[in-house]
Amino acid sequence: MNIDFSTSIPIYLQIIEEFKRQIATGALKPGDKVPSQRELAAQLKVNANTVQRAYREMEILGLVETLRGQGTFIRQVQEIVEETRSEMLTDLVDDFVRSMQALGLSREKTLELVGVRFQELQSGKEVEEK
Repeated sequence: MNIDFSTSIPIYLQIIEEFKRQIATGALKPGDKVPSQRELAAQLKVNANTVQRAYREMEILGLVETLRGQGTFIRQVQEIVEETRSEMLTDLVDDFVRSMQALGLSREKTLELVGVRFQELQSGKEVEEK
C-alpha cells in the first residue's frame, strides 16, 4: 500500500482509495481479513488515529466490518466488488471528461483520441507479448 505524503489528499482518504482499488481489482476479496489498525499504521509509518479514521469511514461506507475479538474484514457481500469497481470507473471517467472539456476538446475529438490511443496501446501490448 503506497501513500503519497507530498499530495494535498489527506492520508486517511488515500488509505480508503487504496482499499477500494484492491477490492475493485480483486486483490482483496469479500471476507478477507485486513491488517489491524496498529499494524497498518506501523507499516505505513502514519499515526494510528489516521488509520482508525480510515477504517471508521470504510465501515460507514460498507466496505469493511469489524468483528469483536476477530479483526476487520472486507464485507462478505459479493456486490461490493462490482459496486466498488463501478464507483471507481465512474470517478475516473468523470475526471477524464472534465479534463478534456477544460482543454476545450469536443466529445467527438475526445472519443477519436481515445480510440486512437487505445489502438496504439493495444498494438504495443500485442508486440510485447510476442
